[in-house]
Amino acid sequence: MALFLVQHGKSLSKDLDPEQGLSKEGISEVEQIAKVAKGYGVHISRIIHSGKKRARQTADIFASSLKPGDGVQESSGLKPLDDVSAFAGKINSEDNVMLVGHLPFMERLTSYLITGSTDKPVFKFQNGGIVCMDKDPDKNSWVIRWTLMPKIG
Repeated sequence: MALFLVQHGKSLSKDLDPEQGLSKEGISEVEQIAKVAKGYGVHISRIIHSGKKRARQTADIFASSLKPGDGVQESSGLKPLDDVSAFAGKINSEDNVMLVGHLPFMERLTSYLITGSTDKPVFKFQNGGIVCMDKDPDKNSWVIRWTLMPKIG
């Protein structure tokens, strides 16, 4: 199955919102990506987010479009500086799960799953974009299947 990694949408500064919820632009971009994902028939079993306001809002926008059967859940281990290897050990590659989190965690997790190291960048995330990963059961390794980003170029 697939693992969908999402960096939360663009957020407000701490001056405007101490919890740094999504900005109008962030909401719009996440809604756009969620609509395109739905149009492509992306199927998500469940969405897991870090619990921070901007991640929760991003997860909720994706959930409203993609209707995950198991809903939206908060999880520890997805904060910006959390241990990538510890979280990677919990990933069940048999479910279609979307993880909504933060940088540098998402980029480090992608690197770790593909190369076994967090120090070898393999993808540059954008706020609100999706990186779809798939695990090859024969080789027990992860690859990037596709990405969907708000901006190209």
